[in-house]
Amino acid sequence: MIKGLISMAFAGFGGGSVGEILSDWERAGVFSYVLPFLILFALIFVILSQMKLFKDNRAVNAIIALAVAIMALQFEFVPRFFSEVFPRLGVGLAIILVILILIGMFMNPTNSGLMWTLLGIGGIVAIVVLISSGDAVGGSIGPWFENHWGLVIGILIFVIFVGAIMFGGPKDKRESKPYSSLGFG
Repeated sequence: MIKGLISMAFAGFGGGSVGEILSDWERAGVFSYVLPFLILFALIFVILSQMKLFKDNRAVNAIIALAVAIMALQFEFVPRFFSEVFPRLGVGLAIILVILILIGMFMNPTNSGLMWTLLGIGGIVAIVVLISSGDAVGGSIGPWFENHWGLVIGILIFVIFVGAIMFGGPKDKRESKPYSSLGFG
């Protein structure tokens, strides 16, 4: 009896498994067309609504979002890009989650330096996901990056160095006066 309940729980009530349902959805185009359409429509609609380009006319925002989302799916580039980017994004988010868990066990999460470091790690993961997804759909930034990675790293180090000089150091609440340390202020 228990064996029957366990097999029914794993096989599903209709005799199929979750994998078969997902396979049916894939054949029906849910992952290639329906979900990318919904993502594009929602993002475009929210952007137009926030911009208030057409005041609060939600119908115009919806028509434009609908038209752009349908036109984006006209060619196979968008479904192919989505099928490449989201699995990589899932792996990238899992990496960030593991780093957050490990760092959270040993460090104070309210440390602003730690948060900036985690933001940098997230940015690096996002760049790697986008570059690898672009390469999979015919993008050309991967070979360029392979040939010029030293230049990119050098520019990043320079920007970080300049940012540390500009925004680093103790913040004094007092208004500083020029020449006050020389006795003229």
